[in-house]
Amino acid sequence: MRVEETTPFKTERAGETFYFCSEHCLHTFMKDSKATHSNQKAHSCCGGHEEHARTAPTAPPPAPKKSCCSHPAESVQPPAEAKYYCPMCPGVASDEPGDCPKCGMALERNPSWKPNAKTIYTCPMHPEVEQDHPGDCPKCGMPLEPKEIVAEAEEEETDHEAADMSRRFWIGALLTLPVLVLAMWEMISGDSLRSWLPVTIDNWIQFAFSTPVVLWAGWPFFVRGARSIRTWNLNMFTLIAIGVGAAYGYSVVALLFPDVFPASFRAHGRVPLYFEAAAVITVLVLLGQMLEAKARSRTGAAIKALLSQAAKTARVIRDGEEKEVPVTEVMKGESLRVRPGEKVPVDGVILEGQSSLDESMITGEAMPVQKAMGDRVTGATVNQTGSFLMRAERVGKETMLAQIVDMVAQAQRSRAQIQRLVDKVSAYFVPAVVVVAVLTFIAWSIFGPEPRYVYALVNAVAVLIIACPCALGLATPMSIMVGVGRGAQAGVLVKNAEALETMEKVTTLIVDKTGTLTEGKPRLTKVIAAKGFSEDQLLQLAASLEAQSEHPLASAIVRGAKERNVQLSKPGGFDSVTGGGVVGQVEGRDLIIGKARFLSDRNVRGMEQFQLQAEQLQQDGNTVMFVGVAGAVAGILAVSDPIKESTVDVIHELHQLGLKVVMMTGDNEHTARAVARQLNIDEVHAGVEPKDKHRHVQQLREKGEVVAMAGDGINDAPALAAANVGIAMGTGTDVAIESAGLTLLKGDLRGILKAIRLSRGVMRNIRQNLFFAFIYNSLGIPIAAGLLFPFFGILLSPMIASAAMSLSSVSVVGNALRLRKIELSRTGEGDQLSRAK
Repeated sequence: MRVEETTPFKTERAGETFYFCSEHCLHTFMKDSKATHSNQKAHSCCGGHEEHARTAPTAPPPAPKKSCCSHPAESVQPPAEAKYYCPMCPGVASDEPGDCPKCGMALERNPSWKPNAKTIYTCPMHPEVEQDHPGDCPKCGMPLEPKEIVAEAEEEETDHEAADMSRRFWIGALLTLPVLVLAMWEMISGDSLRSWLPVTIDNWIQFAFSTPVVLWAGWPFFVRGARSIRTWNLNMFTLIAIGVGAAYGYSVVALLFPDVFPASFRAHGRVPLYFEAAAVITVLVLLGQMLEAKARSRTGAAIKALLSQAAKTARVIRDGEEKEVPVTEVMKGESLRVRPGEKVPVDGVILEGQSSLDESMITGEAMPVQKAMGDRVTGATVNQTGSFLMRAERVGKETMLAQIVDMVAQAQRSRAQIQRLVDKVSAYFVPAVVVVAVLTFIAWSIFGPEPRYVYALVNAVAVLIIACPCALGLATPMSIMVGVGRGAQAGVLVKNAEALETMEKVTTLIVDKTGTLTEGKPRLTKVIAAKGFSEDQLLQLAASLEAQSEHPLASAIVRGAKERNVQLSKPGGFDSVTGGGVVGQVEGRDLIIGKARFLSDRNVRGMEQFQLQAEQLQQDGNTVMFVGVAGAVAGILAVSDPIKESTVDVIHELHQLGLKVVMMTGDNEHTARAVARQLNIDEVHAGVEPKDKHRHVQQLREKGEVVAMAGDGINDAPALAAANVGIAMGTGTDVAIESAGLTLLKGDLRGILKAIRLSRGVMRNIRQNLFFAFIYNSLGIPIAAGLLFPFFGILLSPMIASAAMSLSSVSVVGNALRLRKIELSRTGEGDQLSRAK
């Protein structure tokens, strides 16, 4: 390792100057007191490894060395997979920063290291299907999508799929057009082609143009269909491959070997061909696949929008210099400089400076949040006014943004209970359609008019083509994907689809008081002074003493004094009595602050004059503290945790949505009842120990209630897990978030309203999709089989069946995409949920 001669870490031995890279290496070298003796090996700075030792010179001293540890600099090549390596010791590598276990040097970052870019692909309809390369799902035939979404990569993959289908569609459509015109000429123009185009040439032209359409443009359908039969996971492509294959194969045989067909296959003396049906069906299915691919790409728009929020680079302070590096190279513990207008690169803590940050991407609130030294900052939020220095604490996949993206992606791949019912139906659907097609062929070949076998073939193909299990399979996953993404944009993170489904059915909501219904920060609400004291004077004495206390109520009194611009004095003494109050001296006067009993036990006079006022304040939800000066009551101070401004409206909305609201708090009965009265809470449980919350949830469920529980602490985790739906406040602990099915990024009741609206909107959308898919197949298959022919003479062309089948899938996806526009922030509209615009 080369070391500059200007380094402060150097020493002389036997007239020779040695240079070191660090203080550690220098001290290690200095430990060897025998290093000056000739013919003895000196310990190297790397801990005395044999390969790093040197013999003291007997010849004249050489020129000053420039390599660490006095041995020649050698180039150590780091392993390609190593994120950190030792430049001195070959083979030492680590995924985390630290010191070399051999020489003690700080490990260096490998400049050639790249994050593991291996992408896992999965099926949106069958999340259990995973592989390390793109392809089609072996169960349903849908193209696989990246499991871990990266904005650029996913867009590239989706564009590739849509582009491939688009290319096949347009070329196929161009080749199909002349085939369709030739087949439909007499119907279009009323003139016969036979006067200028012999039937044999007409047939061969149709064959020439339709063959590349079916065998090239439609080749993916045959590959997927063959795989579905081989694995016995029958799906939409099974039906398409059989239907198109039957129409095309029959036409090829009829063209090449017309004499093998009996008279029952002939019309007007010749065997009819269906090249146009095979080609048009293929093109229409391609159209549906192309539109579906483009529509599906928009279901991930919410995650892409989140990913686009991330900073691309960071200003890292290394070796006293500010360097701009890709955010992927930022290490834990490094100091970062964030300038006005820049995005915070990673999660961390401010070391120097202050600023206001736009945290709307996390909380949904547009108002900037003031940040100063010691405050935590979140990656991807926007620095607005000031410049600050921060320490990186969570990088890469540990950042909040990365965890949000991962949670959303997992939720989009999760399955709702209703999907299991659909899966059971779908498992029997395709075999049933094949059986119906066979029965249709048999019935028409026996009872149909001449040419019976032609009618039998056409109607059997129409049955195969019109059936659309894809619409059935897409109905739930598409709605879940779009709904989860929409929730993420609104600050509602869905852990799994089952929680989203259950949220719609919730009848009882359990909430905590502190921090959920209230602001969670006590505030001074009332100052009542005795004769001889003004309010400011009383507050000045009390706040001066309470400034020495760390109790939340003391902090509220001090903040209240500062808000009134009251100047504090330095107390002469201070003592805190647990569960009682504080005593001390301010401006030479003895002071005592605390509960009524605490002052009474110390014989403070005049307590009775404030008793009625204290009781009234307590009934209104205030905590009352008495202030005694020189043995007599000087007044009372009331502190309360104010109700959030939005809480009253939200509780009213929840009642309109049909929910019963239960407040469960560890606070005293008086305070809890006072808050419940103001908010019209249905049921109150006060003085509840954390261990009892779980029991209360179970009791409500035993009564038949569908319970949603909102919590934010570790002690809430068992109750969150016991509820039908656990709702974690984003301001809470990781344990609470892990135990919950839904997470609200902003710890606010309005998020619960959004979650309910989202759940009801998604489930309504799923039911619409399923209704459409079931009705479409229930009506389409009998019509295609010719059920209406005896009564109305109506038959369904395979080409019309193909168009209907393609549009059914597209319509399901299109209906799901409407959820992107669902409004979740309305108030005052009761149960009339927002409809997509």
